[in-house]
Amino acid sequence: MLVFYDPPRFLPCGDTGLSVEFADGIDHRVNDRVQRLFRYLRAKSFPGIADLNPTYSSLFIQYRPWECSFENLVILVEQGLKAPDDGHVRQAAPIRIPVCYGGVFGPDMDEVAAFHGMTIDQVVRLHSAPKYYVYMIGFTPGFPYLGGLDERLFTPRKKEPRKSVSAGSVGIADRQTGIYSIDSPGGWQLIGKTPLKLFDWQRPDPFLLSPGDFLHFVPITEDEFESIRDH
Repeated sequence: MLVFYDPPRFLPCGDTGLSVEFADGIDHRVNDRVQRLFRYLRAKSFPGIADLNPTYSSLFIQYRPWECSFENLVILVEQGLKAPDDGHVRQAAPIRIPVCYGGVFGPDMDEVAAFHGMTIDQVVRLHSAPKYYVYMIGFTPGFPYLGGLDERLFTPRKKEPRKSVSAGSVGIADRQTGIYSIDSPGGWQLIGKTPLKLFDWQRPDPFLLSPGDFLHFVPITEDEFESIRDH
């Protein structure tokens, strides 16, 4: 059972860190509160705050105590918790992520379909139907942890992780689905691939997705995959 902390809990993390805990589980409403505080502190650029790391249900704040004491940091956070969320513009529509499912792009698709007693088409329909919410970015630069996977597709991780998974691979692990942002090891069940680059350090904004975004997977063919990738 999800337990909300109201007010949030302030947990000191050594001499230079503070974790603001909103709840003990994963919930869209909880993460919205995390994102609101994150946006407030980022926009204000308070002296002494070195880094901000939003997670599913908490915000970790790294600070320089010689510029901002722990007591003053707590005051700033309390102000942020009470402040209106004036600077956030809601998405007009989910970000469309084209995905070529199965085949060479989804080497675990047959295994996932067999695990659930489904056809590949059924897996594709269930996976591409929801509007997914980006809870957080982590693991590798640009990797989105998404909420919204249909429970009928909950699938255990692979028993033996791969040493290398190519960027753009779309996978399922337990209750989650996600997209590999760079080439990396991984143990998620791979069911498809997107030609889009989730992380590109040469772009003005290297990250395609941000916490708080919504996205929608759109099935495409192999020819469409190549066409999008070439452009």
